[in-house]
Amino acid sequence: MPAPLRRLWRLSTGSHRGRPAGLDVDRVVRTAMELADRHGLPGATLPKVAETLGVTKMSLYRYVGSKDELFDLMADLATGPPPQISEQAGWRAGVRQWMLANRQVYERHPWLSQLPITGPPRGPHAIGWMDAMLRALRGTGLDWRVKVGVLNLVGGFVRTVGAQEQQLAQGRRQTGLDLAQTERAYSGAMAALVDADRFPEAAQLFASDAFTSPPPDGASAGFPFGMELILDGIELLIAKAGTG
Repeated sequence: MPAPLRRLWRLSTGSHRGRPAGLDVDRVVRTAMELADRHGLPGATLPKVAETLGVTKMSLYRYVGSKDELFDLMADLATGPPPQISEQAGWRAGVRQWMLANRQVYERHPWLSQLPITGPPRGPHAIGWMDAMLRALRGTGLDWRVKVGVLNLVGGFVRTVGAQEQQLAQGRRQTGLDLAQTERAYSGAMAALVDADRFPEAAQLFASDAFTSPPPDGASAGFPFGMELILDGIELLIAKAGTG
């Protein structure tokens, strides 16, 4: 088994001789996570982790083979254990619970959505989240490939929305405007620029109150809207599997 995978699952990788006392994979990774939480992903480099721990950068390679491996370790540890899915509540409630819990992970650790995706889930926490989603979908009649597709879609949606919200919030901080002010400014500028002959539908959109009068329940935009739309799509898949 490759050493990075053994470290990811916290399996022994051999001799511990010559390693600094009190230092292990968990301490290195937790230090990197704390730096990323405070300073963003650029603040969690191997030299900065080594400086924080009071060791040399070379000594960290006994615990983390590379920057990419550090990112893998950080991602799995930061993701943490999955929610306890109640199958009795039904698949829709279970998938919704999974999505909301996963969203909270990205809110706690905004840098997670900036990490490169280098392959399928491999770590114990990542596999735990996979298993939780599969438990939610158990009994739906969906085959394994479709379940994997649902997992990829749902996980990708949560990650993408998290990254989008972070970037938009950063843009608003730079302008000093809140969300409502930003949307009003955007709508007003586009209404003045968009030619109805060239962009007829877009012109009607910007002439409407879509950006100036948010819906009372907030359900037609953002994360809640996308989540329920995805759940409706899964429901159609399940109905099709049941009749096919």
